[in-house]
Amino acid sequence: MNSKISLFAAATFACAAFLNPIRTVGAEAGFKNLFNGKDLNGWEGNTTLWSVQDGAILGKTGSDGDSKITHNTFLVWKGGEVGDFELRLSYKIVGGNSGIQYRSKVTEAGKFGPIVAGYQADFEAGKTYSGILYEERGRGILAQRGQKTVIKEVEVQKNGKKEKQTKVEVVGKVGESDDIQAKIKNEDWNDYVVIARGNHLQHFINGVQTIDVVDEQESKAAKTGILALQIHTGPAMTVQFKNIRIKDLALRKRRAEEKTSGVSAPKTEGFISPTAGERK
Repeated sequence: MNSKISLFAAATFACAAFLNPIRTVGAEAGFKNLFNGKDLNGWEGNTTLWSVQDGAILGKTGSDGDSKITHNTFLVWKGGEVGDFELRLSYKIVGGNSGIQYRSKVTEAGKFGPIVAGYQADFEAGKTYSGILYEERGRGILAQRGQKTVIKEVEVQKNGKKEKQTKVEVVGKVGESDDIQAKIKNEDWNDYVVIARGNHLQHFINGVQTIDVVDEQESKAAKTGILALQIHTGPAMTVQFKNIRIKDLALRKRRAEEKTSGVSAPKTEGFISPTAGERK
């Protein structure tokens, strides 16, 4: 009887791992933790707004004083830039809007902390934007939830002159927006995954794909950049992040290639060093 139960349990676990590979223990191989669960070591931002509580990064705004922000601000990971990667984390939000910046850049030191531009894996306390791809201080929404899009650059005539513009072309679906929203837990912990390979970008929440984007606009498609976490202007809000980890997919590819070429890839974490001109 015990052996039958053990075989059944093993089979059940194997089936679950096959159906939901994002959440299996074995799938964590090759990931690097970006947050120690204790303090903001390795991160930079306004410590009036960002702190650590109960093992999670906490971003909190208020309705007056130094906590009432007048621009979006960010907590920036100081470990360097990322290129091709898979990022996994858990988040919880109460009120407002937030997001995960990737392949982004710090544009200035704002009154309330770093101001960042670039790709954003969006999420909110509402029911519309969680899971979309938004470009902060850039091209805006590049994919609504459930969409599969291709971003292109087109020439248009404006005032008798040719002008280049961004065109977001919807080419398919990864799901229905309402169905995806139904899987997102309100004011509770949710799991977010971002995968970036070349110009192909994918977001997942709680194991469900939310967008699929190919960014073919070479003049604007970022290939590398920083990671950062957002707090947004507007009503008072609270956002938490934990279990933040990343896998360098470019390093994984190089190490796979070495098996066939016989040339060893460098033994590094695979991240690009911070740029010389980076603000301290």
